[in-house]
Order: sequence, then structure tokens, then C-alpha cells
Amino acid sequence: MIEVNSATKRYGSKTAVDNLSFTVRPGHVTGFLGPNGAGKTTTLRMILGLDAPTAGTVTVSGVPFRTHRRGLRHVGALLDAHHVHGGRSGTAHLSALARSNGIPLRRVDEVLREVGLTDVARRRVGGYSLGMKQRLGIATALLGDPPVLLFDEPINGMDPEGVLWVRHLFRRLAAQGRTVFLSSHLMTEMENTADELVVIGQGRLLAAEPLARFAARSTRPSVVLRSPQADELAALLVAAGARVEPEGVGGLAVTGLPANQIGILAFDNKIVLQELTTRSASLEEAFMKLTADSVEYLAGQQR
Repeated sequence: MIEVNSATKRYGSKTAVDNLSFTVRPGHVTGFLGPNGAGKTTTLRMILGLDAPTAGTVTVSGVPFRTHRRGLRHVGALLDAHHVHGGRSGTAHLSALARSNGIPLRRVDEVLREVGLTDVARRRVGGYSLGMKQRLGIATALLGDPPVLLFDEPINGMDPEGVLWVRHLFRRLAAQGRTVFLSSHLMTEMENTADELVVIGQGRLLAAEPLARFAARSTRPSVVLRSPQADELAALLVAAGARVEPEGVGGLAVTGLPANQIGILAFDNKIVLQELTTRSASLEEAFMKLTADSVEYLAGQQR
């Protein structure tokens, strides 16, 4: 379990994390979201003991990470796949970490096989593609068979097969009762992988709840329709209390009325429908709405 309690981190006059509290529990994949500059990287560094909080506490399994001897047995992490000596082979890199953490060397071959790098294990890491380096970073995180795992943008450079493999891996790790904390900017990956969400903005907590609840509370489902009589139908829908917005040629996005009522309204008024689809609440829309006031950089300007 990861517990962040009233954590604040200042760098001079800048406050990167501000009185932040949340808990990441075992048995779930918990997504970590926030705009650029929100404090995600600083939070991850505090969890791993790379930075100390200015105030508050950050603990892993009840104690600060720095107090864990042989840290890879307690927490596995991938923060930056490029932070590997390019002149070493994948095997040499993992073997050095295994020795320093008291991990049996047989684990090196096991995790290389797990991530699909057995055939390139003795090649220098400097010749690896980004996707291969990401796999090596995941192997490093798994090396000590730890109960807590942190991943920052783990699918960068992955091909579609790799992305699918990572999704299944994270779900399997959580199903084993591990704590899996995943930071990513890719909303589709969060929707496909995460069970819970922690969302921060400007270093402060904005939400900590199940993904489905987060998406549902921040947006309303809408209905997308297409009709050669879209203008006529739009007027009828507004009169019935719906909110209507254009969506492409002959298309409307409707909120405030369910699809069955829209279909009945069109039928009663002899309006042809070419499409009538319910669009569920979107994680991306929910995130953009919640973090709108927390974005540090906007296109063409700085707040």
C-alpha cells in the first residue's frame, strides 16, 4: 500500500506538491492523472525516496521507502526507460541490480522471458528501441517480485502488441494482490487498464475514486444522431428540454433526452433518422473539465 499524507514539496519559492493526501491500495490498478506541471513526477519521486517531502509523510507498506533494505524487493518502478547504461547488455544491467538487492540471479532470466527480451538479452541496451527499453524497465520493476509497483508512461514506444501485453500484465499483477500505480497521459490506456484514479492539479488532489464514478460524475452521457432533417429535429429537441450541439454534417449531439425518447420524437414528426447512438461518459471529457483551472500551459500562452 502507498499512503501520501498531507505531503508538501517546495523547491525554493515554488510549491510542486501542496498538502496532498491519497492512498493506493493493493488489488487494483490505480491510474495517476494530471496536466503537465501538476506534480505527478515529484509525487512519484517522493514515494520512491528520491525526494523528501518538505512537510507531511509518504510511506510504502507503512514506512518511508528509504527505510526498506534491498528496495527492489519492496517496490519496483519504471520512471524513465532511458536511465540505463547503454554499454551494458540487458542481462548485465539486471544482474547488477539482482546482486545489489540480494535477488537470486535466476530471476534475471525469468523476467527477461516475462517481458519478451530473451533473444536480445545479451545485446547492448544502447541499441535497443524505445519499446525494448520500456520492456527492460518493466523487467527491472519485476525483478525483486515486489508487492508494490510504480510505472510512469510505460507504453511509450510500444507497438500495439506491446500495449496489449502491458494491459494484461498490469491487470494480472493487481489480481495477484499487488499495488499497481500507473501514471500516463493516455486516457484510452487508463480507460482500458485502471480500476481507480488519483487526479491532481497544481500539486493538489482533485479526485480519488473509481474510474467509472469519475467519468460518470464529471460528464453526462449524450446521444449522437444523424438526419437529413437535422435542423427541424434540433428545434423539436430544444423545445423538449434537450441541449443540442452540431456534430458534423447532418449530425447532432444531444444531452438531456435518452435515445428512446429522441427516436419517438422523430417518429411522431415523420423525421428520418440515419443514426441514433448513445455515447457513454468519456474519461477524457471528465479529465479536461475537472482540470481546466489547473492547466499550467495552454497553446500560445502561459497562465
